[in-house]
Amino acid sequence: MLLAHSIPFDSNDPRGSLRGLPEGPGIFALFAADPGAQPYLSKAQNLRRRLMRFLRAAESGGGDGERPPTRRLQLAHMVERVEYSTSGSEFESSLCLYDASLRVFGNGGSDGARRRLRLRPPAFLRMSVENAYPRVYPTTRIGKSAAHALFGPFPSRAGAERYAEEMLNLFLLRRCVEDLHPDPAFPGCPYSEMKMCLAPCFRGCSDERYKQEADEVFDFLSTHGTGLLRRLAAERDAASDGLEFERAQALHQRMQKTQAVIHLASEAVRPLAELTGVVVQPAAQPDCVALFCLKGGFLSGPVLYSILGMRLPNERSGSSSLFPQPVSLEPIPLEPVPQKSETPKNDAPPNEIAKNDMPKNDTKDMLEARLAQSLAALKDREPESSSVQTLSDHLALFARWYYRPAARRVGEIVFAGAGGEVSRKPLLRAIARVAARAAGIEVASAEKSEFPAPGPS
Repeated sequence: MLLAHSIPFDSNDPRGSLRGLPEGPGIFALFAADPGAQPYLSKAQNLRRRLMRFLRAAESGGGDGERPPTRRLQLAHMVERVEYSTSGSEFESSLCLYDASLRVFGNGGSDGARRRLRLRPPAFLRMSVENAYPRVYPTTRIGKSAAHALFGPFPSRAGAERYAEEMLNLFLLRRCVEDLHPDPAFPGCPYSEMKMCLAPCFRGCSDERYKQEADEVFDFLSTHGTGLLRRLAAERDAASDGLEFERAQALHQRMQKTQAVIHLASEAVRPLAELTGVVVQPAAQPDCVALFCLKGGFLSGPVLYSILGMRLPNERSGSSSLFPQPVSLEPIPLEPVPQKSETPKNDAPPNEIAKNDMPKNDTKDMLEARLAQSLAALKDREPESSSVQTLSDHLALFARWYYRPAARRVGEIVFAGAGGEVSRKPLLRAIARVAARAAGIEVASAEKSEFPAPGPS
């Protein structure tokens, strides 16, 4: 069986056949009686309503059995059974649909999963560190061997080109595409005449100087510019303390230009090898959220995280904190638990006796312990394939969700910091916000850092 559930379909009674379908998001597959026929795969925000509309043509025929002329795809008379899987969000439906399409149609040729789902590889910036004179250029070709030199994903190739252009204005790296063979007789290019390039083409600089500039560009892309900002801030403060006000002003202006360039890229733009985080989505099961792992561009999951006992944030409660830390409600045992070492006093309430006998950290760390178990289970859920094709498709699915308008994007992602670990407290806050929005509670957006999107240091 391809999907989780299967029901028989009777074209003479479509409403009765589809009455048991859930009214929620998910994916479905329509199978014909011919075992050699390929199934029809798709997703829906409301499975029952979508299939009712899709297969209702079977009951609208005339007395002679002829169907009325229509442009709607007619499959009801050929469908023998319907398989479906429920999901909690459109993100989960897209990933499940891709996995199902991959098993049925494969990923090659004109009828593969990628072509059917119209997945386009997202744009990245690549730095050709293997070249003697590295340069930065936009590309959609993704390779695991160059994961440390690929930076992205960007929402579009035009966005990657604009970011590269503005970023290179801060440095003196070359912008030409030719393989350089330095020759002092070479006339150079307009960038060298405008002092926007070190001009290694006619040995305008030493190889060591160009390597130093390339290392600074690589550090800027790897740290999302935070390393350059800190260095400029330190130099500006030192110049100000030394009464070099003109130099301090020039450094401050360069800091402003650097911050403007940083704002052109989202928090997701980072080295592909370090593109790691946890995606939080609503779940189909009540009192749960779904966690997905993003590791090096590959997606895996979901793993359910129970929010039972979690106090959800509510802006209407009058709290002065915009980003409250989720806390768990103290569980009260139904029956008193006697003390082991001494007899409890008769005047002490049974609930107090039970709470005193319980370890103090059990209630406080319940949410984090539950989260650690979910993350450990998520780490074991790796994608079945680790090919470059699967990596490109997973990145396309992630970019399609991440770069949607904020009003249409459901769920959140918490990226990993230095060392590749996801911080527990921001993840718990994201879980609380996603669960609150799924329950119809208005909550504040995710907190912002001092710099727009600091990457791993």
